Amino acid sequence: MEYVQLGRTGTRVSRFCLGTMNIRGPEDEEVWAQIVGEALDGGINFIDTADVYGRGISETVLGNVLAANGRRDDVVLATKAVAAMGDGQNDHGASRYHLTRAVEGSLKRLQTDRIDLFYLHVVDLTTPMDEILETLDTLVRQGKLLYVGTSKWPATLIMEGIAVSDARGLPRFVAEQPPYQILDRGIENELVWMCMRQGIALCTWGPLAYGLLSGKYRRGEQPYEGGRFASHGPDSTRFTAAALDVVEELIPLAEARGVTLAEWAHAWLLTRPGITSPIIGPRTIEHLRSTMTSLDIELTEEELARVDELVPSGQHVSDFYDGNVYGRLRAAINDPDSVRKR
Repeated sequence: MEYVQLGRTGTRVSRFCLGTMNIRGPEDEEVWAQIVGEALDGGINFIDTADVYGRGISETVLGNVLAANGRRDDVVLATKAVAAMGDGQNDHGASRYHLTRAVEGSLKRLQTDRIDLFYLHVVDLTTPMDEILETLDTLVRQGKLLYVGTSKWPATLIMEGIAVSDARGLPRFVAEQPPYQILDRGIENELVWMCMRQGIALCTWGPLAYGLLSGKYRRGEQPYEGGRFASHGPDSTRFTAAALDVVEELIPLAEARGVTLAEWAHAWLLTRPGITSPIIGPRTIEHLRSTMTSLDIELTEEELARVDELVPSGQHVSDFYDGNVYGRLRAAINDPDSVRKR
């Protein structure tokens, strides 16, 4: 396992981050005890969750697993808040009121005295930046948070936060968590360069584009029952003909190496400049083992050039980044509060 700095901090994290969004309920605890244990044994020291994943279920199960195996301090533990945890007026957002309660809830569910990296999960345009950062400053000074970051924030608002932080001596964002994979390279237009210049780690999610890059979805075939795209129709901005065409071109590249498309797609992410730790999202121990083999795949210049031909830098054939970031902001023009509820 290779380790890199978490942005401009002194903390080192593994090149893969273990994502836990696929924890569905308490019944998953045994499986996830095995996944977490094997991931740690394989060198992963970075785990990501969020309060909204199952409305606390992911954090609770992960907290139980880390308490049982006694390896909490082997992990750089990240969680997130802002998205809705209830139906009340203050059950979402980045206000001092909600963030303070959210952090206390996460600490309790995770059974820990600190959160190593705390992300603002989505943009909250209704709370002033100074209130957000002053709240984070209080929580950092209390020792409840070590580092702070953002998730699905546009470059302009991240820079606004940095400007306020630098001017007032408040905690500085050290990480951003955007969607990124072969089928959507939108972050390469602006976000990657901004993060590289500002010393912000990019911990990207959706490495397989919700399964499109697993090879399970093929051109001319109906989405399989139970998959993320089972209900997507012809107007889907993610399950597109263009995306399926690219998948058909990528599969032979993976087959020529004797690896799966998923393994090949993960290996591609590890070649990308500015990317700190792609977040992997296994559902089973077999998924984890398969993904870990990607660390040993070294793609050639010819293979990388082929990806550039299929999906040029900054372009997309499946919309993850624009819809998750700028799409939310466009919707917020008419309803500023809507963006933080989702």
